[in-house]
Amino acid sequence: MNDGDDGAGRAAPSQRKDARRNKEALLDAAAAVFVASGVEAPVRDIAAAAGVGLGTIYRHFPTRADLIIAVYRHQVDACAEAGPALLATSPTPYAALEQWINRFVDFLVTKHGLAAVLQSHNVGFDTLHAYFIDRLVPVCTQLLEAAAAAGEIRSDLEAYELMRGVGNLCIGEESDPRYDARRLVELLVAGLRRPR
Repeated sequence: MNDGDDGAGRAAPSQRKDARRNKEALLDAAAAVFVASGVEAPVRDIAAAAGVGLGTIYRHFPTRADLIIAVYRHQVDACAEAGPALLATSPTPYAALEQWINRFVDFLVTKHGLAAVLQSHNVGFDTLHAYFIDRLVPVCTQLLEAAAAAGEIRSDLEAYELMRGVGNLCIGEESDPRYDARRLVELLVAGLRRPR
């Protein structure tokens, strides 16, 4: 009896990892479809991009709102997890900050694509902004503090202010094809450096 229980115990974590990977792949595919075609894109397009059947999507996300919320949270989590990883692998804390801000800009472009839906009156959307702040401000703070401790940037910078500034620079991206938000954000981040 114990042998069967032990075997099931070993198989379950592997199955959970596979299911988690499949769900993450589905969320990545949905995010890419949302960026390309908007949040009203047919679910069959998301299923095709993810390489799964429609039933798989509806099993995980019974409504479009559930899928949108999950995509948003997944992207917030990926951005949050990137900060410490970049800090550990980049040549300098400032380089990690630059790379993280680039990822944050990528996230914001997707987020602005979801903006109209996120402003709807769906109860599930109400907590997303707080989730965004709670997950990302500490990561940005960690990156700023590391770069300041290394003497690469000023030490009087607030993560929320920087993120707000980056967000404001990204707003014009959708409405003006000549507007280059990434270039403006690069100038903003370069301005954080201490003079040599």
